[in-house]
Amino acid sequence: MLIVMIRAILLYILIIFCMRFMGKRQIGELQPGELVITMMISNMAILPIEDTNIPMLAGAVPILILVCFEIILSVFTLRWKKLRKFISGSPVVIIENGVLKQQELKKLRFSIDDLMEGLRSKDIFNVSEVLYALVETNGKISVVKKGASQTITANMLNLEVQEEIPPTIVISDGILVKENIEKYHIDPNWINEILKKKHLSQKDVFIMTTTPQQTYQIIRKEAIS
Repeated sequence: MLIVMIRAILLYILIIFCMRFMGKRQIGELQPGELVITMMISNMAILPIEDTNIPMLAGAVPILILVCFEIILSVFTLRWKKLRKFISGSPVVIIENGVLKQQELKKLRFSIDDLMEGLRSKDIFNVSEVLYALVETNGKISVVKKGASQTITANMLNLEVQEEIPPTIVISDGILVKENIEKYHIDPNWINEILKKKHLSQKDVFIMTTTPQQTYQIIRKEAIS
């Protein structure tokens, strides 16, 4: 039993390393080729775990070969558009100039429910609001709304908006996040002064965020009952 656990942990570490090496993508963003490689890697990893008679190398080597193959293939697909199109396919327009292209939906085997689910994920509940929509190679729907349905932006109103860097966490569960403090050049003494004004110690803080403009927010730890 101990041997099985050790083999499982070692293969888990190997697969994590391989997936990190292949790049950061969520499962829903994987291209067809990447999804196939991911499935094959998971299946190959199961065999040495279930059968202790199979050497670890017999499971690790094919996994590493597949990862290397995927990386080499991705380099080629970056250079040759035809190869990329053959492996990953091309985006398909399903709504053009506000007109739903029913034949394209049938070719994609996209049901009305699939279409509406994809639109709802974009906060659209009425097809009439859509000017253009296309299905990406990973199956997700990209949408351009009609002018009357678009959210009003500062550009539309010709307003000047000051750009702000988003807040960063400087205290997390009572611990000072030195990496963020150094990255954003935040003075630790300033943090201590704020905590003193609020009559708080560092250990009392669950989350503290701040911007370079020193706009901060503090969430206290809840009392343990």
